Amino acid sequence: MSRLMPLPGLLPALLALVLAAVPANAQQARSFVSGLGNDANAPNCTRTAPCRTFQTAHDNTLANGEITVLDPGSYGSVTINRNISIINDGVGETGILVSGGGTAITVNAMGAAVTLRGLTIKGIGFGGGNGINFMTGAALNVENGTIRNLDGMNVGNAILFMPGTTAVLQVTNTIITDNGANAILIAPTGVAGAVAVVDHVGLYNNGFAGINANGLGSTGGRIAVVATDTVASNNGPPGNGAGFLAQTTGGFAVVHLTMVRCVAIANAGFGVWTIGTGANIYVNQSTITENGNGWVAGGGPIFTYGNNAVFNNTANEGAQTPITAK
Repeated sequence: MSRLMPLPGLLPALLALVLAAVPANAQQARSFVSGLGNDANAPNCTRTAPCRTFQTAHDNTLANGEITVLDPGSYGSVTINRNISIINDGVGETGILVSGGGTAITVNAMGAAVTLRGLTIKGIGFGGGNGINFMTGAALNVENGTIRNLDGMNVGNAILFMPGTTAVLQVTNTIITDNGANAILIAPTGVAGAVAVVDHVGLYNNGFAGINANGLGSTGGRIAVVATDTVASNNGPPGNGAGFLAQTTGGFAVVHLTMVRCVAIANAGFGVWTIGTGANIYVNQSTITENGNGWVAGGGPIFTYGNNAVFNNTANEGAQTPITAK
């Protein structure tokens, strides 16, 4: 039986064609960074030859990919423009230092879901800055993080969630402390709305509010925020700011902020505060104590399920609008 034999030189030619089809700047689905890495290793930030900064790793990682942190270090600010995750699963402090009015992480990624796990963002002065600025995307997930010491004029926000299209925010097991403005500012723009879940988060010593759900930047949509098992302490100056704040007015996005098993303690201004018609807060199984004002409905209602502990506040401990548990 005869067999077909390859023509001489055919296999080398085919191999050359295959290699030519692989771009020189091929990206990876998973990239690695290390405090001992080198950005010259790009475009292949591999485990054995990792890159040094988040931005270089991001720029050489495919959409829907992941950046894995190998060891402690400071990895520089990053602008995210695709669906990507940055993951530290317990290798030590993975930091981004912020100064000069800068932003540690900017998300501008239409339709993308971005996950940030195990990161530490810290302000080091010199004009301060912001932590995470979410501008465009489908979802932002912040897990097991720390954001602290951000300050400066018109900055000092730990998480700025200000999407131009309706998006989702999820913050879990995170400490946000000692920032000059808001710990979490949820303020969509244009006609966008927002859904946010804040779960097991500590909001301590921030200059204005722990959670600030603000509808004044959106002329439509709805802002729905649920905080569970979250503590807001020592936020805001006397007579201003709050642990939990909802604000809007007629013609702008309606705000609904729900607190479940939360604590507002020692906030100099307000423990729980609404400003303007259309701002609503629902309080369930929560403790409000040692605040300048316990809870104040400044236009929109504060609804109580009648199962909260409200005591030892300097003022405003009166009953709020009752709502029946179902």
